[in-house]
Amino acid sequence: MESTIAAISTGLTPSGIIIVRMSGPEAMRIAEKVYKGKGKKRLSKAKSHTIHYGFIYDGETVIDEVLVSVMRAPFTYTGEDIAEINCHGGILVARKVLEILIKNGAVLAEPGEFTKRAFLNGKIDLTKAEAVIDVIDAKNQYALKAGAMQLKGAVAEKIRDIREKLLDEMSYIEAALDDPEHYDLTGYGEELREKLVPVKEETEKLIRRSDYGSMLKEGIKTVIAGRPNAGKSSLLNLLSGYEKAIVTQVPGTTRDVLEENIQIGPVSLILMDTAGIRETEDIVEKIGVEKAKEALYDADLILYLVDAMEGLHEEDKEILDSLQGHQVILLKNKTDLPGIQEKPLLESPQEGIRELSFSALTGEGLEALENLILTMFENSEITANDEVVITNERQKACLMEADQALSYVFEGIEEEQSEEFLAIDLMNAYAALGRILGEDVGDDVIDRVFEKFCMGK
Repeated sequence: MESTIAAISTGLTPSGIIIVRMSGPEAMRIAEKVYKGKGKKRLSKAKSHTIHYGFIYDGETVIDEVLVSVMRAPFTYTGEDIAEINCHGGILVARKVLEILIKNGAVLAEPGEFTKRAFLNGKIDLTKAEAVIDVIDAKNQYALKAGAMQLKGAVAEKIRDIREKLLDEMSYIEAALDDPEHYDLTGYGEELREKLVPVKEETEKLIRRSDYGSMLKEGIKTVIAGRPNAGKSSLLNLLSGYEKAIVTQVPGTTRDVLEENIQIGPVSLILMDTAGIRETEDIVEKIGVEKAKEALYDADLILYLVDAMEGLHEEDKEILDSLQGHQVILLKNKTDLPGIQEKPLLESPQEGIRELSFSALTGEGLEALENLILTMFENSEITANDEVVITNERQKACLMEADQALSYVFEGIEEEQSEEFLAIDLMNAYAALGRILGEDVGDDVIDRVFEKFCMGK
């Protein structure tokens, strides 16, 4: 028989209430052993989705005044009987209630076990299970929106729609192979190609959005770079709103990469202040310079500062030339100083590089910088209300596997392979998409998904 699990499902901090959740076949029996309400009404006889006032006892000792929610299978989160004890929000009392439940037959739930049981009992698919942790961990409105859309079933609906189209073609091929007298496969390859073109476009669009959506979900890796004393640490402090980095007139003060998470409107940035890039004989500073260069090429966005009094050095030009294909904002810093010329730093525009006048000291140009970042990263495909965005790496890997299998189908059609071989590749695509939903996935994958959850969820 399945065990009955229990855990504290709300945060372990002093609060108005704390909920201790129990799920399993013995949930009502165990709750009834420790709960006493007014009158003689028993929880085992209570209607589903009702709340009952009373007290939790440890033997003859009153532990707390509570409300107990009764929810009966199969109309519950886990698909099992659930009893939730709403006790006063003290950490000690919540732990005591949990201890009493375990003493009376419950077992302590593993991280994510309530949601895992919901998945195993068919209440949710794996996309919705993963959406739960995405919503909990959301750092910005994009992450929250993507998680909420997934909870609503948007991702599962899209994947099922694609699978349905593949299933139709697999069924037709199988029927034609079994009964060639009634099904004609003449010219079927071209017909299949036409049907699969929009399917392939859809998978490619989902993959493309996934790359961008993951970045918005986790935060845009933003490297602040430039020569020593260009104003990098001042910019970090300005954007973060406090003195995160030490600022001095001594070149080379920053030796390591400093990180700070900030929010610009709906967009999250992972800011990284790096050592000033220059030739140096100082061993420690040289390590910092190498780290700065490594961070540059791994960045989603580069804020490259140049002292407006000095202009571009040859080293700056070489670095900017090497950043082709990267998103770069070239900040002409210290424009608050007298005698600064208005002309741009770059003699001619470079692809991917946008230039702004700026003062990290006074904040002049900060609003323009923030608006530019929002413009660069508020992608219409991602922000549209009705668009599905996959931000989960496991799901993306399955999607890429399906897309590759569809590519093999197109190659097979081109090479005029028999329909039997086309059906194999269609089946591989169908199966890969099924793994997104949680079909035919191993215990190791399931365990990996749910180990990220907190206790009690």
